[in-house]
Amino acid sequence: MALNATLFKTKLDISDMRRHYYQRHQFTVARHPSETDERMMLRILAFALYADEHLEFTKGLSTDDEPDLWLKSLTGEIDIWIEMGLPSEKRVRKARGIAKQVVIFIYGGRTAEMWWEEHRNKIIQHGNVKIIEVSLDDSTALKNIAQRTMKLQCTIDEDSLWLSDAENNLEIKLLEHC
Repeated sequence: MALNATLFKTKLDISDMRRHYYQRHQFTVARHPSETDERMMLRILAFALYADEHLEFTKGLSTDDEPDLWLKSLTGEIDIWIEMGLPSEKRVRKARGIAKQVVIFIYGGRTAEMWWEEHRNKIIQHGNVKIIEVSLDDSTALKNIAQRTMKLQCTIDEDSLWLSDAENNLEIKLLEHC
């Protein structure tokens, strides 16, 4: 018998001063049975950074043909392909070929650093791929605020991102590669 996804109802207020984007989003995030709270919260963080009325959570881990999030144009073209984790070179190549921009959020401490060292030269060659590294401390802090019902406030400026709920105020440092 297959396990069902766990649903997380989220209300996210975004104040992105870089893009002058100020909106409230309400959505339900389905966490796949094999997905961790850490990875799910990184998907929410990615949503906040790239928020748009057309940005969507996809089936993610349930399918190999889709990223974790994507932003499609009105004509159905993929403008932004957002991936979590440490994808294979083949997956990055595929995404690069079908999306205008690819964003990969890497995390996991030393494992993420090793992945970046291994793939850096091949990824740098292609202008449409951006790597964003989230430190182990920050991804762990994100994991610790995951709740089945969340009301989050995200404030983004030039070099910082703050994510808060009723009890926590986290400053998340994002290291951009490429």
